[in-house]
Amino acid sequence: MSDTTGSTNDTSDTVRDSRRKRILFRCWHRGMKEMDLLLGGFANAEIDRLSEEELLELEHLLTAHDQDLYAWMTGRKPLPPEWDGPLYRRIIAYHDAAGPAGFVN
Repeated sequence: MSDTTGSTNDTSDTVRDSRRKRILFRCWHRGMKEMDLLLGGFANAEIDRLSEEELLELEHLLTAHDQDLYAWMTGRKPLPPEWDGPLYRRIIAYHDAAGPAGFVN
């Protein structure tokens, strides 16, 4: 019986790992090098610790246009409320703590 449980867990882990790899790839292949660094750098450091809810929020952020997302993240434009969420704030805090290398104000 433990074999069945183990194989189910292995399948779940494989699906989860596959999803995280896809998200990580999308974070590093945005089309704008600045966004690659902002999202990819965060994802490299945090992807394995993200909850299901955070993964969903990150996937949602990945649907935003690079120009808009970059303007919001650098403070050049106000962040629309529909894009604001705990993970967005966590990404900003991550880069604030890392220093100015990822942001051009």
